[in-house]
Amino acid sequence: MTAPPPTRPVDVLTVATTTEVTPSVRRIVLSGTPEAVAAAGPTISLLVPRVGDPAPRWPTVQRDGRIVWPQGSHGVSLRSYTARRQDPGRGEVEIDFVLHGDGPAAAWAGAAAPGAAVAVAGGGPLGERPAGWLLLAGDETALPAISRILAEAAPSTRGVALVEVADAAEEQPLPAPDGVAVRWLHRDGSPPGEETLLADAVAALDRPDGEDLFAWVAAESAAVRAVRADLRGRWGLGRAQHHAIGYWRRGRAMSPAG
Repeated sequence: MTAPPPTRPVDVLTVATTTEVTPSVRRIVLSGTPEAVAAAGPTISLLVPRVGDPAPRWPTVQRDGRIVWPQGSHGVSLRSYTARRQDPGRGEVEIDFVLHGDGPAAAWAGAAAPGAAVAVAGGGPLGERPAGWLLLAGDETALPAISRILAEAAPSTRGVALVEVADAAEEQPLPAPDGVAVRWLHRDGSPPGEETLLADAVAALDRPDGEDLFAWVAAESAAVRAVRADLRGRWGLGRAQHHAIGYWRRGRAMSPAG
């Protein structure tokens, strides 16, 4: 009988602080070892236990990154998020949770208190790349990634960041290079995923001149498909000039990478 491939334990982090950033966004700072924090992002495979579970049955991870789940009921859910900030020196990872819906991650985040445990199974890139002109487009689930991309952009970067949120109360401080315009799109009472605000806003933009440009898009899947079609068609962007990913799907619990 062939022995099963070796696995490693997941990295367990604990809640250090929680902050209500907007009416629907809760920022949670997680504490862990410098090695665990360095590995937790930018995109995180987050393992969320049931609310109030004092001893989650965590999975393990194979060398190739595949998760090995324990047999039987374990109550742990896998979700993808973006680390808004990582500081290995301080042992901190900062994640913004959108509290829409009743999914396992939103429920856990809404109830999380200092000392609560969550685990990380791995990390990955955001899919962005530097360019002289940037288009960033997303909803509230993409705000951590957009914030991170803008913070790392060169001061000379030009472009536009389009962010769809529920209303003005959901706007957050979003520092950007002087040449990048930040535009907030308000749903004003419409549920997430039912408006075409993001696609309409991109459709209203003129394609910038030149080829030193990059578009990064993340939101509800149907909205992302519409924007991606515009970028590939009217803008003529090649694969290396854009990254578009559906962070969640209308009719399902929001489980963003944002």
